[in-house]
Amino acid sequence: MLDFPRWKIITILTGIAIMIALSVPSFFPKSARETWPSWVPKPAINLGLDLAGGSFLLFEANTDDVRQAKLSQMQEQVRAEMRRDPKIDIGDISIQGGKVSFMLRDPSKVDAAREKLLAITGTGVGTTGQRQWDVAVVNSSQFVLTPTDAGVNEAIETAMNDAREIIETRINALGTVEPTVIREGSNRIVVQVPGLQDPTALKALVGKTAKLEFRLVDTTVDPNAVQAGEVPAGDVVMPYQQGGKVALQRQVMITGDMLVDAKQSYDQQNGQPGVTLQLNGAGSKRFAKVTQENTGKPFAIIIDGVVISAPNINEPILGGSAVINGGFTVESANQLAIALRSGKLPVDLKVVQESTVSPELGQDSIRAGITASIIAVVAVIAFMILTYGRFGIYATLAVTINVLVILAVMGLINATLTLPGIAGFVLTIGTAVDANVLINERIREERRRGRSVMQAVELGYKEASRTIFEANVTHAIAGLIMVFLGSGPVRGFAVVLLIGIATSVFTAVVFTRMLVTIWLRRNRPTEINI
Repeated sequence: MLDFPRWKIITILTGIAIMIALSVPSFFPKSARETWPSWVPKPAINLGLDLAGGSFLLFEANTDDVRQAKLSQMQEQVRAEMRRDPKIDIGDISIQGGKVSFMLRDPSKVDAAREKLLAITGTGVGTTGQRQWDVAVVNSSQFVLTPTDAGVNEAIETAMNDAREIIETRINALGTVEPTVIREGSNRIVVQVPGLQDPTALKALVGKTAKLEFRLVDTTVDPNAVQAGEVPAGDVVMPYQQGGKVALQRQVMITGDMLVDAKQSYDQQNGQPGVTLQLNGAGSKRFAKVTQENTGKPFAIIIDGVVISAPNINEPILGGSAVINGGFTVESANQLAIALRSGKLPVDLKVVQESTVSPELGQDSIRAGITASIIAVVAVIAFMILTYGRFGIYATLAVTINVLVILAVMGLINATLTLPGIAGFVLTIGTAVDANVLINERIREERRRGRSVMQAVELGYKEASRTIFEANVTHAIAGLIMVFLGSGPVRGFAVVLLIGIATSVFTAVVFTRMLVTIWLRRNRPTEINI
C-alpha cells in the first residue's frame, strides 16, 4: 500500500493538471475563446439544441419516388441487356401499374430473353433469399416484371440511409456546429441544428433534390406547340426558370452522377454569381463528344426538373468543366453548389414539422442544470466530510477533479451537451463517490476486526476495488448499449455516463489512494477517524 513510487505520483498529478487546464475553455463563451491566441488549445463542449437554441425540422420522404425510380432503372437495364449480343428484338418497354412490360418480336426467343432477365433480376434481398423481381410471361411473348415487396422495402431502406448521409454532408458544409441528423421510422428524418434561429435557408438546402441533367434542346418544334405541351414522341417538355416551357430531347446526355466538384463562381463577362461544375473522366469524354457533335445548338442545364439555362454550344468543351448561370445570388449559388457536390437526394423530402428553440429557453435550461449540479456537489461533499472526515475530504477532491476531467474529455472529443447529458452529469456526480463509500466502509470493517491502520487501509482498497470494477463494468455495458442502439438525447445521456464511469473510477480509486498513501507515509498514524 505504501509502495507508491514518486514517478507515478508525478505522472498522476501532471495528467490531472493537464485535464483541468483543458476543461477551462468550456467555462468561457465561444466569443471569448475566439479572442485567445491561436496556439492556446480551445477544446470546449458544444451545447445541444435544447441548451443553445436552434432549429428542429422533421422531413418526410415520398417513398413512391423510390418505387418509380426502381421501375425506371429496370426499364433502362432491360433495354440495354436486350441490345447486348446475342441481341433480342423487342417492342417498346412500358411502365404501367407498377410493372415493367415489353413484347418480343420473335416469340421463339422467350427462353433466351428469360435468361437475360434472370441475370439482371436474380439479385436476392440481403440474406433472406427473396427475389427483388418477379418475372412472368404472358401470352407466350410478353414479359411482365413486378418488383417484390421485399425488393421495394430494401430500396426504400437504402434510399433513406443515403438521404440521411447526404443531408448531414450538406448541413456540415454550411459550417454549423454539431448538427443532429437521425432517421425516425421508415420514411422520416429529423434534423436539429443548434444555434440556427432561421431555418429558411436550411429547409431550401436540405429539401433540394439536386438532380442534375444536361439535355439537348429540340429547336425544330413549333414554340406554340411547346407551350401547349405538344411535342414529338422523342421529346419532353420542362419548365424554364425564366418563364415558359422548353422542348428537350428525352435522352439525358450528362447526369449528376458524373459530377466531381461544384463551386460557387462568378461570370467573367458580367461578374454575376454562378456555379462551376467539374466532371469525371467518363463525363468529360461524354461532354466533349456531345459539344463537338452539336456545336451551335442550345444545351439545356436542368436541376430538379427545371431548366436553369440553355446556352448555345459555341465551341467544343474539352476540359470537362461547365458553368451554370441563372440569376443566382452568391448565397443561392453557394447552396446549389453544396447540394450538387453532396449528391442528389434519392427521394423527395418535404417538411412536415418545424420548430425553433429560443436561446432564452436554452439559458433557462443551463441555469437549472448548473443549479442542480451545484446542489448535488454540495450535498455530496457535506455528506462525505461529515461521515468520513479526512477520507471524506479526499473523496471530495476526487469528485471535484472528476467533474473537471469529464468536461475536459467531452471537450476533447467535441461532444455535445444536452439536457439528458446534464442529467447524466448530475447522476455521475452522485455515483462518483460510490467507490469511496465502498472503500471507506471496508476500511471501517477491517479496523473493527482489529487490523492495524496500514493493514486496514491496504485491504480496504484491495478488496473493494474488485467490487468497484464489477459494478462499473455493468454500468458501462448498459451505457454502451444506449450509445449503439440509442439516438439523440438517449445517446447524449449515455456518452456522459460512460465518460463519468471511467473518470470516477480513476479519481475515486487511484487518486484518493495516492492522497491516502502520501498522508500515511508522512504521519504514520496509529488511529484514523473514519
